[in-house]
Amino acid sequence: MIHRQRLKTSNCEIHQGNCKNGFIKFYIITLPSITKLFQMGNIEIAGLQNKNDVNIFKRLLAGGIIRHDDPIMPEVWKVVSETIRLSAALNTAAGIDEVRERLGEITGNMIDRSTTIFIPFYTNFGKHTRIGKNVFINHACSFLDLGGITIEDEVLIGPRVNLVTENHPLDPMQRKSLNLKSILIKRNAWIGAAATILPGVTIGENSIVAAGAVVNADVPDNTIVGGVPAKLLRSL
Repeated sequence: MIHRQRLKTSNCEIHQGNCKNGFIKFYIITLPSITKLFQMGNIEIAGLQNKNDVNIFKRLLAGGIIRHDDPIMPEVWKVVSETIRLSAALNTAAGIDEVRERLGEITGNMIDRSTTIFIPFYTNFGKHTRIGKNVFINHACSFLDLGGITIEDEVLIGPRVNLVTENHPLDPMQRKSLNLKSILIKRNAWIGAAATILPGVTIGENSIVAAGAVVNADVPDNTIVGGVPAKLLRSL
């Protein structure tokens, strides 16, 4: 049980409290535009400023607008810089096994031995890409994955395919901000050479995206789409 008392000053309210067992003490300072929570004892200190201090990586995966001047964006740029460094090693790898190992370092998850990736392979972030088993990714693909990319098992991806989870607001004053939506490639889908999958799209199970297509809407299971923008060609 938590006990709290409220103290009021001329321009803020201070709520002071502690838990019954005495292990956690906290102070909540309420100002007109900022709320900060300080937890002291055996709990990590945290701060909330209009949600800006919420884990930035969870916010990226949640999608929506991320302002370019968000105070937590430097945490993203740290990962981007590390990904650039690791990508140099990835794209000079001597064999498929080393490619898997190097890409696993970038994504933070082991790439299954049944999956094959041909280099060069490009990503601007990497930590938000998940690749299933028995996946084949051909040369020169580009994954912009801040918003999250999931590739299920048995997927085929042709050369020079672009998976793009990142867009920008139309408003010129906000255009440097990010507008994020995740991409899902379902089991046994086949993405043809030089196709582009845009933010928020799901490619259905067993479906085929024709070479050069630009996909801006979900593709149902067991269908073939093609063209710019992609349209349904036929069912399988």
